[in-house]
Parts: sequence; C-alpha cells; structure tokens
Amino acid sequence: MTQDAGATIYDVARAAGVSPSTVSRTFSRPGRVSATTAERIRQVARELGYQAKSGASQSPAATRVIGLLVTDVTNPAGFRIVRGAQAAAAEAGYVVTILDTRESEALEREVVERCLPLLDALVMVGPRLPDAELRALAGALPVVVLNRRVPGMSCLVPDLVAGVRASVRHLRDLGHRTITYLAGPDASWDDGVRWRALRDVASQLGLTAQRFGPLPPTLQGGRGAAAELIARGDKAVVCSNDMMAIGLMVGLHERRVSVPGQVSIIGHDSIFAGSIVAPTLTTVGAPLTQMGQMATQNLIARLTGGAVDDTTGPLLPVQLMVRGSTGPA
Repeated sequence: MTQDAGATIYDVARAAGVSPSTVSRTFSRPGRVSATTAERIRQVARELGYQAKSGASQSPAATRVIGLLVTDVTNPAGFRIVRGAQAAAAEAGYVVTILDTRESEALEREVVERCLPLLDALVMVGPRLPDAELRALAGALPVVVLNRRVPGMSCLVPDLVAGVRASVRHLRDLGHRTITYLAGPDASWDDGVRWRALRDVASQLGLTAQRFGPLPPTLQGGRGAAAELIARGDKAVVCSNDMMAIGLMVGLHERRVSVPGQVSIIGHDSIFAGSIVAPTLTTVGAPLTQMGQMATQNLIARLTGGAVDDTTGPLLPVQLMVRGSTGPA
C-alpha cells in the first residue's frame, strides 16, 4: 500500500474495511474499539500516512469540549447561536470551541477530521458536507445539525417556508407584483429551501418570482449585485441573509437609488446591524440563541446519560419584522 500525504479518515476506513466512525474512535476513544480492529486500522493509517498528517493521538475519554462549526465566523447571525451554546455548556461544566470553515466543503472536511479527537460533541450550523459523511461523523461522536435537515440525524431547523410566505405576502400587500430572490451559495441547504418556497408562494399568489445569483452571502456579495439589479429594473428583493441585504442597500445608496422609495428589501436572520442601518432592515428573525442552547443541551444530555429532547421535532417559529426598508411599489 502506497503512502498518500493527502489521506483522510474516509480513505483509512475504506482501506481497513470499517466505518469512518470506527477509525475516529481508534484514535480518539481507543477503549471503545477491539484491540484487533484498532491495530489493523493503525497499520492502514501508517501505510497511508494518515496519522502523521492529522497528528491524531490518544486523548482522554472526555475533554468536556463541544465544537461549534460555522460556515463563516464573520457573519453576525452566528453570534447568537454561539451565545446560546456557551450558556448551556457553561452551566454543565463544558466549554465551546468555534470551528470556522469559510464556506468551503473541503475545509470543513479537514477541520472536522483534525479536531475530532479533541471534541466530545459537535454542533454544525449549515454544514456543507454530504449527508452520508455527516451520518458517518455522527457515528463517531454526538452531533446536532442546525439550519439543515439530514435524515437520520438530530436537526434543528427554523420554519423557513413560513418566513418566506410572510415576506412575499408583505410585498404583495405593498403592491409589488415581481419579486427577486438574491441567492447565496448553491451549497447552502436553507438558501435552496427559501428560493423554492418563494417561487411556490409567488405562483400561488399570482406573482412573478425570479432569482439572481448565486452570490457570496456577505456585504460584498449584496453590494456587488446592486448595479445589475438596477439594470434589470428589480423593485422588490428578498435576500438570502441580512448581510447581503445590507450590502445591497449600500450599493443602491451609492448609485442614488432610494430604499424603499424605489426598491424594497427584505433580509433573513435579524442581525443587530439591521436595526441600526438607515433605513432599518425588514427581516425574518429566527430563535438563533435558543437554537444554540437547545442543540448544546441535547448533546450534553447524550454525553451524560440525561433525558434527551428530540431535536428533530417541529420547525422552530420565525417572525417577519417589518421595518423601514420595505414600502409601496
């Protein structure tokens, strides 16, 4: 077997004929794997160069560290999830460490693989990895996924469709007949749900829906879309998140286009900045702090043998917060 400097936990699992979770336990929880299996896995890892790459080593049975994976640590929407997770963890004597994957599936895979031996459990906010890899990861340690449905896993998801429905009806009531969705990354599960919901609700109400993107879910992504949206004549825009919405408002202001006089804008997430920009941002808010708290409490209960609330239950409620960025057509 030739050594591969880029070998991953999945390569070792495939070569050893075991699951990725068994490979993970061999290095992070050695007492939970039979001696024969563990030795075969370590032999394969040496041959592939996996152990040297990852720096994995035997660690204590419990680290009392919970990982919180986010796709972009600069997005203020994550702050509330972090605070909720930290509060729940501190109450039980755990700490939370942040894993930032910068909207990259490849980096997400690497970060998870390297940090796995250091964690007791993991909260993943909008992960980009395929469902199969996420389920394999859940076999290695307790995992809760936020803002995405993964069959067979514990997930917490806001009622995205209800939020879009409220947004479309609000714009319809203001007289808008064509609504543009400013889309984020194609890899974003919740972005896809929002676009499909907007298209369906608009059709039901006799409105026209159109999509522009994908774009980076950032201030720069929204700001960069302004010139094209002006050229298209778009008058009502629902954005994938508040960062894009605020960036779009900046781009329109730079081109002397009035919000909401000429263009109405709605965001998602209800970040703090939306309440202080001018005009203030109409947005769909979700219980992000509660989501971080619930996910962490679920994980700690699973680690300590306590009563576990089913996180894959009803969708969490959302609220349309009407402010200054939407107005009559």
